[in-house]
Amino acid sequence: MLVDIFIPCFIDQVYPETGMNMVKILEKLGVDVFYNPNQTCCGQMTFNSGAWDDTKKLGEKFMKDFPNDRSIVGASASCIGFIRNYYPWLFHNTGLHYEYKQVKKNIYEITDFLVNVLNVEDVGATFNHSVTYHDSCAALREYGLKDEPRKLLANVKGLELREMKDNDVCCGFGGTFSAKFEPISTAMAEQKINNALETGAEYIVSTDSSCLMHQQAYIDKHNLPIKTIHIADVLASGW
Repeated sequence: MLVDIFIPCFIDQVYPETGMNMVKILEKLGVDVFYNPNQTCCGQMTFNSGAWDDTKKLGEKFMKDFPNDRSIVGASASCIGFIRNYYPWLFHNTGLHYEYKQVKKNIYEITDFLVNVLNVEDVGATFNHSVTYHDSCAALREYGLKDEPRKLLANVKGLELREMKDNDVCCGFGGTFSAKFEPISTAMAEQKINNALETGAEYIVSTDSSCLMHQQAYIDKHNLPIKTIHIADVLASGW
């Protein structure tokens, strides 16, 4: 199997090791990967800011960067959820009608791809730590992702999953929300981190690096005894 890999902005600029770990996992499972270095943003940030004309330009470029009728795999449920849900709204009955439909049916978040396409729930990882899982808003509500990450975590040797209270409540990032409404965003991060701390877990795990970046900033500012880690980094550990 040959797949295209999609590396979202946050991963490309802040967490490149997460993108490399996603490739590491896929290659271990016998999947060949193709990376188009011309790829850039999917348009989610501009869309959330109301700059829809700019979003269309970015969406057009995205579809040109992924022209092949094969699976596209990325490590961001929010970006891929945006493409699946809002490209139809942006490009339905336009000159790119066929292209958006092809991308929509082919694009997958990494845990969804592993569990539901490759039928793999154990990638042979070892992570000797206790973790708690954060359901990002976009992953849970837009993408519909809940069981897949937990199935994969359940098969990581040495890992103990401790579910936190209100694990499906927003952490306060929300894209540009965190910049426009900083006091509310900070209060939501505080609530999320406190719920995580109550579990006694060493790490907060999620499918979205943007949520983890937001939470890690709060953790660092207050010098709290917990860390954040992307699920791809957990699944690439120990082998």
